[in-house]
Amino acid sequence: MAQAAAVAAQQPKVPKRRSATPRRLPYLLIAPAGLLMLGFIAYPVLSVFYYSLQNYNVTKPWRNGFAGFDNFTRIFTQDDQFWSTLGFSAQWVVTQVALQLALGLGLALIVNQTFIGRGISRAMVFSPWAVSGVLTSTIWILLYNSSTGFSRYLADAGIGSYGSSVLSDTGTVFWAATVAELWRGVPFFAILILADLQSVSKELYEAASVDGAGRMRQFFHITLPHLKDAIILATLLRGVWEFNNVDLLYTLTGGGPAGVTTTLPLKIANTTIDGHDFGYASALTTVAFVILLFCSIVYLRLSKFGGDNK
Repeated sequence: MAQAAAVAAQQPKVPKRRSATPRRLPYLLIAPAGLLMLGFIAYPVLSVFYYSLQNYNVTKPWRNGFAGFDNFTRIFTQDDQFWSTLGFSAQWVVTQVALQLALGLGLALIVNQTFIGRGISRAMVFSPWAVSGVLTSTIWILLYNSSTGFSRYLADAGIGSYGSSVLSDTGTVFWAATVAELWRGVPFFAILILADLQSVSKELYEAASVDGAGRMRQFFHITLPHLKDAIILATLLRGVWEFNNVDLLYTLTGGGPAGVTTTLPLKIANTTIDGHDFGYASALTTVAFVILLFCSIVYLRLSKFGGDNK
């Protein structure tokens, strides 16, 4: 018996074969959701790329067919409105993101303090973010109305004239639309920045105060470095959203007056809905996609998002 046990002990042990199922189980569980997301995202994107190479206008079916790069050639060489809408889109995005960041940061710093009624103040600051773009534009259309809005009361005070509307004047429509979008967009920055402010250690500020650092030095050397990644992410997301903004401008100004508030996505929407030219609209969408992708990559590389800054 002892000799048999010794012989058995000297024989090499054959490792037990582990089942691959436990390792594959997480992937199998998320596979249905992943396939659904791939279908809902990949199919529309590929469809846009496909139709961008086609002549596809439902009102002119006899002209439909493969167009190659003719739609893209038309964009860059024949469509003068493309460059004006792209320029206005850049102006709109830069103005909105800069002002929303500044105002959102200020609001976040204010509601981060301890004071009576802070909970109600936070709810009031964040509430516009829950309002849809169409409802927001409806509210501001009523406010800008020349008969019932605040312009009437300004005229009563001797500022402006009766019957004038800031939405019909090319000199004021941009800032009128900007104010309306600020009302909706500022809470987004306030929410993200306030959430990150909650994680700043109080001991850092106490140590800085002991060392004689004032509020401004604490803000620039403690608060801003800590908020760097949150600000970069918020500005990137908001920049993409503002570039793709259609609902507010479409219902507030319709791209007017004289097309001065027409962004590139709004031009795409008008080309699709009014012109029924799906091929050309798909080409415009592809160009917009490439522009956003390039700007996003450059912005993330230059800002060094995710780097060690705390």
